[in-house]
Amino acid sequence: MAVETQPFRYEGADGTGLAGFRWSGQAKPRAVIQLAHGAGEHALRYLEPLTPILEAGYLIYAADHRGHGMTSGMAHLGDFGPGGAPAAVDDMAILSRRARAENPDLPLILFGHSMGAMFSQSYLLDHSALIDALVLSGTAGGGPRPTAGPNAAFPNPRTDYDWLSRDEAEVDKYIADPFCGIRFKPESAASFTALRERRSTPEELAKVKAGLPLYIFVGDADPINGKLERLMPLVDAYRAAGLKVDLEVYSGGRHEMLNETNRAEVVADLKAWLDATVDKL
Repeated sequence: MAVETQPFRYEGADGTGLAGFRWSGQAKPRAVIQLAHGAGEHALRYLEPLTPILEAGYLIYAADHRGHGMTSGMAHLGDFGPGGAPAAVDDMAILSRRARAENPDLPLILFGHSMGAMFSQSYLLDHSALIDALVLSGTAGGGPRPTAGPNAAFPNPRTDYDWLSRDEAEVDKYIADPFCGIRFKPESAASFTALRERRSTPEELAKVKAGLPLYIFVGDADPINGKLERLMPLVDAYRAAGLKVDLEVYSGGRHEMLNETNRAEVVADLKAWLDATVDKL
């Protein structure tokens, strides 16, 4: 089935130009997914793995965050600009409003991966009224990360990015992509670290839309979640706040489950959750 891509430009609250994409299949739309990608990558990496979702009747709105992809260009990779990471979260809310306005009769599901998942955790505390469900992948709770790099969990790594996937071809594709590679400017790294350390306290979570459906899928060999030790407190906090959390953990999976060796299973599970959730919205 053919997938249609419609690129567009939009602006952040401070006038920053942002690169956006609208992807659609030929099936009748049943919901909109808004994609927030991870650090050191860009939105177009998700088009191929999410094609089965598009073919099932989901529209996808995606954007390259500040300092990433076609929003930044090669000259400004890793630079969020003066607004830092919080401005990138505000950009997500602007895109949500656009997706809502263009598809007023469809539910909106926010999907954040890695850095995009951390942005989505912050978005949830401030903008949950804009969405009907949330998906997080490659994620963990707030707070500091180990000083050892993510590859430290794997003996004799072949590349600097073995932690992304067990599929060597996918790792090599990432390395060969000129828009990929984590290279934050110091000020941007500091703003992201500060955002990541924002805690989802009971007081803040009390403001989140009641009963919001939430799907989290991760690999248990993803160094970001520390063998789930940095993930489960977040899951527990969300459940205590009354969010409907479904958690899927894949044995041996690393950071990018959409690009893992079992990605067909991962995407099928995601589609099943989306279908079941949308049917109830």
